[in-house]
Amino acid sequence: MTFWLDIAAFALKALILTLAVAGVVVVIARAARSRGGEPDEIEIERLDEKWRRRAARLGAALAPKKERKALVKAAKKAAKAPPPDARVYVLDFKGDVMASAVNKLAREIDALLSVARPDKDEVVLRLESPGGTVTGYGLAAARLQRLRAAGVKLTIAVDQVAASGGYMMAAVADRLIAAPFAMIGSIGVVAQVPNINRILKKNDIDVEVMTAGEYKRSVSILGEITPAGREHFQGKLEQTHEAFKRLIADLRPRVAISEVGNGDVWLARDALALGLVDELCVSDDYLFRQRERAAIYLIKSHEPKPLLKQLMERFGALARLVF
Repeated sequence: MTFWLDIAAFALKALILTLAVAGVVVVIARAARSRGGEPDEIEIERLDEKWRRRAARLGAALAPKKERKALVKAAKKAAKAPPPDARVYVLDFKGDVMASAVNKLAREIDALLSVARPDKDEVVLRLESPGGTVTGYGLAAARLQRLRAAGVKLTIAVDQVAASGGYMMAAVADRLIAAPFAMIGSIGVVAQVPNINRILKKNDIDVEVMTAGEYKRSVSILGEITPAGREHFQGKLEQTHEAFKRLIADLRPRVAISEVGNGDVWLARDALALGLVDELCVSDDYLFRQRERAAIYLIKSHEPKPLLKQLMERFGALARLVF
């Protein structure tokens, strides 16, 4: 009896393995077919309709039984009504050190610029970022400026933090709102470079750093940092900081940049008095207030998973099934 059970178990595992391999082949085939096509998908959700449906269900549940039919009928009629002419498009940007969401943001802005109407529609960006690389966040801010250049109103909402490069992005907004305890500011530049040259010398390890150009490698991890190299590197930080301050001064002329451009951060309730934000308000409340005047569309783009990751997930599922 045990022998036949073992045979049956083996056959079942073989079948699962065959199906899993077939699934992997399908993934590869789909990936091959998708090459040369669109690298992402745009997902659209009508937020004001979703809120209206929720309110209708809650109202019907709480109403006396004799009134429910009328409420349901009114909700169905409202659902058939044409959308308001005004449109609000909602984007999300959750920033990391490398501003890796910058390409996702670019695709969403490309899509919006093909449909958004200047001086009529509004884009609301829900932003959360403690900052990161100068190049990444500089690019993100430049991409947001495309909306302003096209005449599309840009509102940026900060619920938790927009600091350093995050604030560089936030300052592009026509209107900047923030939750009272959000962290705002950090208009400064920082660079941390570990240096193990003394450890190498102590252990009689030579490191040759060969460059062409006086300032090609003024500061490095392995080589000795000279006073001249340190001064040159510090000068580059100062130049970047000045460019950051000029950008904020241009975007928000009411701000006294000499007071706020020192790298410090503030709670939004204090940043309001400094002119760093325009209104204290959480993003949910701001959007909820727009629901009567505008159709509100949440826009998301999704990148397909890399082929290797898809294969690993398939094999992971196989391992869980078989073993």
